[in-house]
Amino acid sequence: MTSTPPPLPTGRQHVLELGDQRAVVAAVGASLREYTVGGRDVVLPYGEHAMAPAFSGTVLAPWPNRLRDGEFRFEDVTYDVPLNEHDRQTALHGLVAHTTFSTRDESASAVTLEHVVVPTYGYPWPVRLRVTYGLTVDGLRVTTDVTNLGTSTAPFGLGFHPWLSPGDGPVDETTLQVDATRHVTVDTRLLPTGTEALTGRYDLRVATSLRGIALDDAWVQPVRDEDGLTWVRFGGTDGRTVAMWADAGFQAWQVCTGDFVAAIKRRGVAVEPMTCIADAFRTGENLIQLAPGESRELAWGLQLV
Repeated sequence: MTSTPPPLPTGRQHVLELGDQRAVVAAVGASLREYTVGGRDVVLPYGEHAMAPAFSGTVLAPWPNRLRDGEFRFEDVTYDVPLNEHDRQTALHGLVAHTTFSTRDESASAVTLEHVVVPTYGYPWPVRLRVTYGLTVDGLRVTTDVTNLGTSTAPFGLGFHPWLSPGDGPVDETTLQVDATRHVTVDTRLLPTGTEALTGRYDLRVATSLRGIALDDAWVQPVRDEDGLTWVRFGGTDGRTVAMWADAGFQAWQVCTGDFVAAIKRRGVAVEPMTCIADAFRTGENLIQLAPGESRELAWGLQLV
């Protein structure tokens, strides 16, 4: 009797190629599992037989970052979602990072994956996510189309969690620049308490060495260029720079150097474009409210320069 091999924890693999660019997108979490340019890692890769370490490359929805106590109130109703960060008693990174997305469309250089959030008592809104990864002459472009399929207004937030690769050397030999003007202050649970002017290690408006700097922080009030894009630039150890952009739908950047993340151990830096910071379901700050039938499109991308 022939045994059936166990399913991959990453699900179906979608290999995209264009010129010297190659990306692998996994169905589970619609995760960017690999992205290389000329053989150089742009993101930290992980194996198809591994669960995404530290949310590597995954979609963060219907909220990014942390939700205090897994509880929120929306339109006079209180909701509870499961906690998955028990030491801080928070619900971390939404509901879809470890779920399987279906393939809606694919070509040699692009793939669109889709998932509908199943209504639950904690989040009773059927929100459809369509995430398209496409290789272009300008790098990788990631577009998300989100639609509320329900009959009542849905609270929503979106983020992505790529761990950027420094090249062959250590993070201490890299630089980081974040185009934003306010730093988010947090409590001991890494939940926001306010914002502050940029000073010291949090002033990353110019390329700054990451030697000895540990971060798990958010920045808001992003600076935008003439095209409405905000940028983060991660200078690698090989003289190359990973440039990451996000469009007007994204209101914050989260940066984590992985010092206290066992699966990463400071091998790379997570740079996360987010539509809202932690606890937005409770504070309402930059929270997207999708009316029944309403759609939003948001985009971000990566370049190696």
